[in-house]
Amino acid sequence: MLAKDLISDVIPALRTSDSGQQALYWMDIFRISHLPIVNNVDFLGLISDKDIYDNNMAEEPIGNHNLSLFSPYVTLDQHIYEVVELASELQLSIIPVLNAENQYQGVITLTDLLHYFADVSALKQPGGILVLALNANDYSLSQIAQIVESNDAKILSVYITSPLNSTKMEVTLKINRKDLTSIVQTFIRYDYTIQASFMDENDMNSLYENRYDLFMKYLSI
Repeated sequence: MLAKDLISDVIPALRTSDSGQQALYWMDIFRISHLPIVNNVDFLGLISDKDIYDNNMAEEPIGNHNLSLFSPYVTLDQHIYEVVELASELQLSIIPVLNAENQYQGVITLTDLLHYFADVSALKQPGGILVLALNANDYSLSQIAQIVESNDAKILSVYITSPLNSTKMEVTLKINRKDLTSIVQTFIRYDYTIQASFMDENDMNSLYENRYDLFMKYLSI
């Protein structure tokens, strides 16, 4: 998935003649805290709600103020993981996208990023969730997949978390079966530590919410 595949078709770009009040209105409507300022196809930079409040510019055109705009962006062909990295590093609610000629093409929103990761993580597909705790040196996706498939099941997605400067890791598996009993027993026979398993719909919803919170924390929003 590339940046060009997630460009929003609803988030407007500001002009220098737009007022701060107009910008705040759009930010409130779309639940974002940044908007791009564009002159035709030239990307001038991002403005935040904090910029507007700090400069007391709600009633005046944005162009009346000498703003120190910052201009982060990704290009059309950058991978979506690079988009997430930029959003996290700069704590952005939108990420501008430019083409090879540095012309403005649109923005990607955090909401669209979350929907994308929900799709690639198979969160919407039925099944159960298994969380393994292991040493990083012991991680072998091929062996984990072999154990799951030996029980006539398939891994739909894999989610790995590891604290900084730690040799420990958690491997969260989304599996296409709700009854994970036999799979759990097989992992135990292979000396894996089962951190948690989720076969009940309510338990899985709680896990999804937890993963959502972790993702938002990762993005520092």
